[in-house]
Amino acid sequence: MRNLYNIFIFLYKIYIGIYSLFNKKINKIVANQINIIEKIYSETKGHKNIVWFHAASLGEFEQGKSVILSYKNKNPKHKTLLTFYSPSGHDVIKKNSITDWVFYLPHDTKRNAEFMARKIQPIKVIFIKYEFWYNYIHELYKHNIPIYFIS
Repeated sequence: MRNLYNIFIFLYKIYIGIYSLFNKKINKIVANQINIIEKIYSETKGHKNIVWFHAASLGEFEQGKSVILSYKNKNPKHKTLLTFYSPSGHDVIKKNSITDWVFYLPHDTKRNAEFMARKIQPIKVIFIKYEFWYNYIHELYKHNIPIYFIS
């Protein structure tokens, strides 16, 4: 099953690469995926107690915003990393100070998932709404990183 999922992710990356030539929103997603892992690592390197929140888009973020703010109030020494899949959330939230870092979610490849688990080392991950990223979930579980799904 994992191999089939990974083939789908590979084909999806090719598809959106081609489709990005004709769609501005998709083009923005593709452009922001370039070196995203390195960007996340350079910003978070040396920080501990990182809690990673993920929302697909602005709508999902708005649903989880109170959870993020409440978490930050109760755990002021923890750093918060927020990822988005869609530019609608990323571009709006990137400009405010709700979280310590805001990035696009790197594609759900085994390599990216391993990197996030090993190098970023979040102490917990909270997926907002209905996002189920197989490789991320698998790697986080392997590294005993607690995963929460909120809706």
